[in-house]
Amino acid sequence: MTAEDRLAALVDALAGEPGVVPPQPGRRRFGSTALTVDGRVFAMAVGGALVLKLPRDRVATLVAGGAGSPFANGSGRPMREWVALGGDAGADLELAREALAFVGGR
Repeated sequence: MTAEDRLAALVDALAGEPGVVPPQPGRRRFGSTALTVDGRVFAMAVGGALVLKLPRDRVATLVAGGAGSPFANGSGRPMREWVALGGDAGADLELAREALAFVGGR
């Protein structure tokens, strides 16, 4: 399953949540399509990876456990609140709900 397929599955699952807006054609963030809540990105497909915004300590835990890797912006600077998830899509929805709650303040 590609990162875009994984993001599409999240769009299908989370589109009915308050404030959630699916990717908008022609509108790009971080060079990818993005799922937003109240105008802020919480999930995106970038460089072949599904990337989520989570609290720094959660990102560190996921990276340490091998569930993801640090995400770096286009200039190579690591973004501490972003994780590029590994190939296992099994936890995508649960982690995306965490990202939604974190970014959406819920």
